[in-house]
Amino acid sequence: MAKGTVKRKSRFLVLSICFIAVLFLFVGTIFKDWLKIVENKHSIALLSDYYENLLKEEESLNSEVTKLHDRDYIARYARERYMYSLPGEIIIKIPNDEKID
Repeated sequence: MAKGTVKRKSRFLVLSICFIAVLFLFVGTIFKDWLKIVENKHSIALLSDYYENLLKEEESLNSEVTKLHDRDYIARYARERYMYSLPGEIIIKIPNDEKID
């Protein structure tokens, strides 16, 4: 073999190895970025669900605040929840209908 063909083959081999190395780095970087995108999409889905639940809770709390401005609601709530009674009233607690074995 001539000296020129050996040089050409060694250059081709070096360039091929460099190309393959760069290709692996490029594919590795793309794969890492793709994994990050998938992870971010999953986080967005979880946070969207959490946000929806918070909106529902806020709506419920705003409704409760509106109700607490009504004196009749407050009186009924205090009677039911804390067994508060007016003078002359008697509170009788009725047990639940659960069966006892």
